Amino acid sequence: MKVVIVGAGSVGSSIARELLAHKHEILLIDLKPEVIGRSGLRGAHWLVGDACELSTLQGAKVEDADVVVSATGDDKVNLVVSLLAKTEFGVGRTVGRVNNPKNDWMFNDSWGVDVAVNTPQLMTALVEEAVEIGDLVRLLTLQTGVASLVEFTVPHDSHVIGMTVGDIHWPEDATLVAILRDQAPITPSRDDVIDGGDELFFVTTIAAEDRLRELLSSAPGSIDTAGINSGEQAGASAQPATASGYGPVPEDDGFDG
Repeated sequence: MKVVIVGAGSVGSSIARELLAHKHEILLIDLKPEVIGRSGLRGAHWLVGDACELSTLQGAKVEDADVVVSATGDDKVNLVVSLLAKTEFGVGRTVGRVNNPKNDWMFNDSWGVDVAVNTPQLMTALVEEAVEIGDLVRLLTLQTGVASLVEFTVPHDSHVIGMTVGDIHWPEDATLVAILRDQAPITPSRDDVIDGGDELFFVTTIAAEDRLRELLSSAPGSIDTAGINSGEQAGASAQPATASGYGPVPEDDGFDG
């Protein structure tokens, strides 16, 4: 796989080092020629230039790349590079580094970003995942903000304890993909019984997160099951979800700090 990485700082160099170890072809683009000598990257190709210029990307033959990674410390650069790679060169997959969490809302397909890597958000999710029990925690955003990977740790007094996976009427756009129990991953089946302390992992649309949260935090007796209707179906009774992270556009340009 050919990967073009824009920005050869600590983040870009670390990504290149890992990909080189997996035998991928790497081209790094950076404005500063001195980074080549101090990077210690063997086997990587280099191009010194401004990746926001079409001529630089043409010289890098970006159209031949499988993935373009924008890993600079400047969100403006990362957005421009992603947009050019996608619209001018038809790159199949772009990955953009988010430096300022306030700018996260712009890192989507409108700017040519397929995957946004928001390190502060990811670290926050990992902290919450470690301490939050009984609440839904988003771990990762997938598919340009359309879907997410979320985790729910079942409290020991939860109403879902003792129910099987097949008993519960999950929201239509949420899929249980794994259960972590006693530090061992389990591929869920309809007959698996949910226990206190289980970590449930779902792939869900952003819009369905609120319905999933409502379902898992419902009072005992109000949860829907596949065979018993103790109320209206969760999908029908849930209030319209708000897409977390997609609030009103800030009035400023978002590039604070």
